[in-house]
Formats: sequence, structure tokens, C-alpha cells
Amino acid sequence: MAQIIRISESGKYENQEVTIQGWLYNKRSSGKIRFLLVRDGSAIIQCVVVKNEVSEDVFERTELLTQETSLRVTGKLVADKRAPIGYELHVSDIEIIQIAQDYPITPKEHGVDFLMDHRHLWIRSKRQHAILRIRHEIIKAAQDFFNNRDFIKVDSPIFTPNAAEGTTTLFKTDYFGSPAYLTQSGQLYAEAACMAFGRVYCFGPTFRAEKSKTRRHLTEFWMIEPEVAFFDLQDDMQLAEEFVSYIVQTVLKNRKQELETLERDTTKLEKVSPPFPKIHYNEAVEILKKNGVEFTYGDDFGGADETVLSDQFEKPVIVHHYPAEVKAFYMKRDPEEPQFALAMDMLAPEGYGEIIGGSQREDDYDTLLQRIREHNLSEEAFKWYLDLRKYGSVPHSGFGLGIERTVAWITGVKHVRETIPFPRLMQRIYP
Repeated sequence: MAQIIRISESGKYENQEVTIQGWLYNKRSSGKIRFLLVRDGSAIIQCVVVKNEVSEDVFERTELLTQETSLRVTGKLVADKRAPIGYELHVSDIEIIQIAQDYPITPKEHGVDFLMDHRHLWIRSKRQHAILRIRHEIIKAAQDFFNNRDFIKVDSPIFTPNAAEGTTTLFKTDYFGSPAYLTQSGQLYAEAACMAFGRVYCFGPTFRAEKSKTRRHLTEFWMIEPEVAFFDLQDDMQLAEEFVSYIVQTVLKNRKQELETLERDTTKLEKVSPPFPKIHYNEAVEILKKNGVEFTYGDDFGGADETVLSDQFEKPVIVHHYPAEVKAFYMKRDPEEPQFALAMDMLAPEGYGEIIGGSQREDDYDTLLQRIREHNLSEEAFKWYLDLRKYGSVPHSGFGLGIERTVAWITGVKHVRETIPFPRLMQRIYP
């Protein structure tokens, strides 16, 4: 019996008889030869069936094969420089597992709604494979970055009794008779953990009930959030630029084939290395004015504003010192300029907008209590959070990186709906 292998392992089995288990991606005929493109999730390989080299029964089975039919193919792996993976399979036997009938996604053009309704099948396509493999690489690189720097991963809860940034964009649920919310960030719990371990990060799904239909927004997305004791805003910004650079360079190194599949222009990504440009909010406003943008000083930046700002730079740009009034209650204010929060956002180039939001946190008990009261938040719900400022409080900072926007930027995908296996949008919760 032939060795069962993954297609991506082909290089280890040159000139050997092997069996591949997968699905028919496509097929074509040329006289007495059948060319079967078979995928198994790891890669695609061309399987060559020659009529006078197999039994009549095996050759006839090729006629039955339809797109996405599941099968086992046995044959000899032969080197072929023209093949994308460098090998093709010279077939000796085919076993059909299940014939797919009327597979709905064909090589022709389909509308976005049709493809989204069939997302459970669309993820089998070559383009979606490339995007989701790069997503996997980004997540792995992100965790490797922190794991290699002595960070501890802590898991923050999904249900929370309070909001990190107000409840207006939260999904509310009943928690055994009490109100609870789906988390919009693991940050507050990461702050507690960083007082225990010094350097921590959390990674998980977050939820925003924003009624937004832009190409940058999902109602459910994933964030990775580091939090570090004894870090100020400058430390936070440096960590963020080193982090993003590491992710980009790792993807460029390990996912060349996927980037080629997506026809991504990687010349711009190759420039992503520290230091990144860093501009004060005031400087950002001046840039907008010079570019003819009508902007009210003191407002937060919208998507169009972020695009104009990022277009001025080849690398991601970090905007810092936002007006405190437009930022969250937990952000520390600059003692030299108290009208500004010690906050920063990282804007990705090419119009992809904010991929990181972070700040130095307020570490003084009385000041934080005052902010909670100013924002009409429940002191009782935040009692544990205030405790962190009573028992060994220290300066600390952190940020959150949104995985889906980062995937969109690195892959060059225009809409975040393609950056997650099963996207949740305002009007879409199926499949």
C-alpha cells in the first residue's frame, strides 16, 4: 500500500509511489491524457492520467469526476520545474469517495452576495486559501513576537459586566438576570494581568455593535493586545512599530507564493521597518488642511482623514497625543499638555486605516475615579479595575492590533469580509 502524504510534503517523496487524499479542483483533457488538479488543503498538484498506463476502469473514472469530488489518487511523484510545487503525480489508481453534484461556485464570475451566501464553500478557492493562509501566518507571527520576548498570554473573558469604552456600541445580553456585554476589548483584564506578570498579551474575538457598512468594519473581529508594566507612551509606540515590522517581514519571508497568488505589490511592504514616522495630532490636522480636507479641530479622525494622512508616508504612520475629550476614560493625560491624552493610533498605508490603537493608562486612583464619574460609568462595576491603582500601581501601556484590517492591508484585499473565515457584518450572520 502506498504511503499517504500531504501534497505540501511532495519534495520528500520524489520518484516514490504515494497516495494523495483530497478534492478535484479542476480537470482538462488532451487526447488520451487527463490532467487532474487535486487539492488537499495544503497545496494543489497536477495528477496526470495516461490511458495506456492505467486500467480501462481507472481511465473511465476520470470521466465521472466533477469539481470538488472527493477522491484518493495513487501514483508516482515526478519532479517538474513547470509545476507550482515542483512536482506532478503520474497516476496509477483513482478511488472516488463522493461525487459532488452541481457544485455552485464555478470558474465563472459570481456576485459578492452569492459568494458570501456560499462562504462555507468559497473558502475552498485558491484566492481565499491565500488570504486565510496569510491570516494564519500573521497570527502565528504575532504570538511568536510576544512569546519570544517573555510575554505571558492571558485569556480575557468574552462576557463582561462593564464596557471598556462605553456601552453604545456593545452587544448586550442577559446573564442570569443581570446585564452583560460581549467584550469590545480584553485590555482591562490584561492590565490586571500585567500587574501580576509584567508583560502580557491577550488574543481573542471582540465585538462592536457599530452600525457601519464600510469596507473596514466587522461586528466580530479578532484583536491581539499586549500590556506592559513600567511602559510609557514612547515605549508603547516603539513596541508597536517593532511588532508590525516583524509581522510584515515574516509574511514576506514565509508566504511568497500566497502573495503572488493575490498579485500583491510587495515593494511597499518591503519598506516596513522601524522607525515609523510619528506625528502629533496637531501636525496631522495641519496635513489635512494642506490637502484641502475640511476638518474640525478636536474631532477624532474618520476613515477618509486616515487615508489622506497615511498617503503622505511610505510606512505606517503613528499619530499621537489626541485630544483627551475624544479618547477613552482610562487613557492618561499628558501632564505637560493635559488637553491631550497619551494615546496613539497606527495608520496603515494604502488607505487601510487604523490597525493599532493604544495608550499609556491612567495609573492614579483618584484621577481614574474622577474619569469614571465624568463618563457616568458604574463605580461598582469598575471596583476591581480601581483596585489595580491601590495595590502597587505603576505606569503601564498597551495597544490592540486588529487582525482583519492587518490581513486586509498585507494581502491588498479591499474589504475585510475576505479576511476572516466567516465574517459577521451588520446584515450578515449566515453562514
